[in-house]
Amino acid sequence: MSISRRTFVHAGLCGAVFACAGSGRALAAPASTRYVCPPCGCAADGRIFDGPGTCPACGMRLVVHPDDLPFEPQSLAPGAGAFRVRGGRGREDKAIIVHHYRPAALTPDSPILLVLPGAGRNGDDYRDSWIAAAEAHNILVAALAYSESDYDFAAYHMGGVIKNLRISNMPTGPDGRQPTNIHLRDEDFRFDINDRPETWLFNDFDRIFAILAGAVGSSRQLYDLFGHSAGGQILHRFALFQPSSRADRIVAANSGFYTLPDFSVPQPFGLAGTGLTESSLAAAFSRKLTLLLGELDNHPERGGIHLHTPLADSQGLDRLSRGRFFFEVARRQAERLGHALNWELEVVPGVAHDHVGMGRAAARLLYA
Repeated sequence: MSISRRTFVHAGLCGAVFACAGSGRALAAPASTRYVCPPCGCAADGRIFDGPGTCPACGMRLVVHPDDLPFEPQSLAPGAGAFRVRGGRGREDKAIIVHHYRPAALTPDSPILLVLPGAGRNGDDYRDSWIAAAEAHNILVAALAYSESDYDFAAYHMGGVIKNLRISNMPTGPDGRQPTNIHLRDEDFRFDINDRPETWLFNDFDRIFAILAGAVGSSRQLYDLFGHSAGGQILHRFALFQPSSRADRIVAANSGFYTLPDFSVPQPFGLAGTGLTESSLAAAFSRKLTLLLGELDNHPERGGIHLHTPLADSQGLDRLSRGRFFFEVARRQAERLGHALNWELEVVPGVAHDHVGMGRAAARLLYA
């Protein structure tokens, strides 16, 4: 079974709230620019509109057609915008949409932040939620939008470390849709390990940072990362599987479930069969990773999609407890290896599965 947002908009493995109505501003564009509804399965999917507005079928805000965005520009004007970059190794014919915001006062030494959205892949909304912080702290913010049609669950949430994911016995409700709580057996997940690290999603981040830095004349050598929900899943796996990069501080918020730093637990819930070693795990523990958890993201049936299998539930029944369990496993492993754990755990009071509230907390943590 191939996994995409279209399949998982009601039953994905993301632990995310799908933001079906954007609150951000429309991108400035020439009158001839084409607009489309974000792919949501409505009757207007694929229809071309001549101007901005809302979709007549589902009410979502129309977005600029991806093919009409500039490709890897040499400069970025102040304010909000978007451009395309080519996909990574093995997906060179695919595009990643970079939704960016440049404060007018940006300097060559200003921080650069990459943002990984949840399973809705709504990079424009995530960018817009960071504009106030970008202005307050003079940050170049760029949210990366990966198309669901080109990047399924294995390619996005899992960072591409697995491939050919098939799921059996997916439950359905009386309306034919999958429920928001997915109860499966562990053996219902079948996939192959992707033993080509050069094709993993994580490689995109350094490359996109270099494009951004060149476009604004930045002298920065390192960048920061914030990921929420599905984006949080990507970033904690990024810390585990790719400890060498130009990323500095990594904030992984409200992940739905985790790949534990435990060689006795099989993928996607652990490191068995991945090829990682204790030395590579020790290197991962040296990364500046912060697990950011919402105090109110503590219900096994609220705030989006929840995956329940025996191995997933061994981490806890909700995102808060699963994040705490992941950190405790890491702490014990680091102690066993005799290696310092450079990771931190922060719980945000009064916030549930909300990327805006978690983003504000991340901005204070990184830049205040």
